[in-house]
Amino acid sequence: MLMEQERLELVEYCRRMQADDLTVGTSGNLSIRRGDHVAITPSGAAYEDLTAESICVVTVDGEQVDGTLEPSSEVPMHTLVYEHTDATAVVHTHPLYASALSVLLDELPPVHYMIALLGGPVRVAPYATYGSRELAEHSVTAMRGRFGVLLQNHGATTHGESLAKAYTRSVYLEWICRMYHQARLLGEPRLLPLDEIDRVAAKLDSYGQTVPSR
Repeated sequence: MLMEQERLELVEYCRRMQADDLTVGTSGNLSIRRGDHVAITPSGAAYEDLTAESICVVTVDGEQVDGTLEPSSEVPMHTLVYEHTDATAVVHTHPLYASALSVLLDELPPVHYMIALLGGPVRVAPYATYGSRELAEHSVTAMRGRFGVLLQNHGATTHGESLAKAYTRSVYLEWICRMYHQARLLGEPRLLPLDEIDRVAAKLDSYGQTVPSR
């Protein structure tokens, strides 16, 4: 089985995606790249029924080379992200708050410093039909210099150097969208200056626990 470990990891994160309310029904899709191959979730399959065998493998050009199910309709988006970035994982979701704000905003502003995880204010890509090359191109253009994007009247996409990091960015993106929504119910949010976002981004590079040398 091609990319067995990556396929198992995708199954695990699909189940987490449901539990974290990042998607609804069978919507959303995840992928991991290794070399010239991409493991990606199948189209329209119930997440609770997924197994490693259910996961599809395509080339970076989108040709299916393993798996019996049809790959996600968003293969063009995933492969184009890999073409234009150093990412090794992509997470595409349909969360409530990110999707709601995508119909109202041109950009998610720096309402919280953790937007630094996304590279700064998150742009909204123009609407295009799901699964289309046009949508893939819009999303990659809007993600230049960023690790995430809101897709107008659709959802959100994040990427990273691992599935764990791409997924964490999706979780934070939805949380910031929810925070912005809640703040707007009460008034006009105060925004952080972009130089503060840059400072936070530098601090986050060294944030977390380090393993002591022996």
